[in-house]
Amino acid sequence: MIKIMLVDDHTVLRDGIRSILDIEEDLVLVGEADSADGLIEKVDTIAPDVIVLDINLQNKNGIELIPRIKERHPACKILILTMFDHEEYFKSALREGADGYLLKDASSLEVIDAIRKIHKGNSIIHPKMASKLISYHRNQSDFTIQESELTNREKEVLNELVRGKSNKDIAEHLSISDKTVKIHVNKIYKKLNVNSRSQAIIYAVQNKLVPYLN
Repeated sequence: MIKIMLVDDHTVLRDGIRSILDIEEDLVLVGEADSADGLIEKVDTIAPDVIVLDINLQNKNGIELIPRIKERHPACKILILTMFDHEEYFKSALREGADGYLLKDASSLEVIDAIRKIHKGNSIIHPKMASKLISYHRNQSDFTIQESELTNREKEVLNELVRGKSNKDIAEHLSISDKTVKIHVNKIYKKLNVNSRSQAIIYAVQNKLVPYLN
């Protein structure tokens, strides 16, 4: 059972997601909040597996809460669900450790699917945001890391990370063990100087390290 917490100041949106979760057997809503007030303490008490978090809260930018939550609950996954399609919000959320970024025009099925996928360790990016990021950086050339610093296998693993694949999926696709995938992922993090899959994804797109995105 995946324990979910909703953090959004729009009651209608919370009501809508709650009604969807009520009919999903593997998902359970364990808490809600409409502001940042006491949120960290609520997370401490509830210990959700996934937090669906808005950016525009009543008294705080939701992105500012991500590192605080991750510091205390590193295993907790955070899915940003927002109306903001600005690239800077998107990049900032991923840099701070968000595991997924969806816009509020996503369908109910897409939200549910995203929750399940990030709980499994995948990263989810709304197609519109991925397209914006790729388009903006397509002609940029100022890299901070050369592609040659990654081995061929690391490039293959990074490519699969950007596609949103889990370690298990990558292992099956590349015919290697889960343990080997984890080793490659850790080496990629070190070389790119990032701390999470979402950060690795945005770095790869920005620096055109993934062939199929160029």
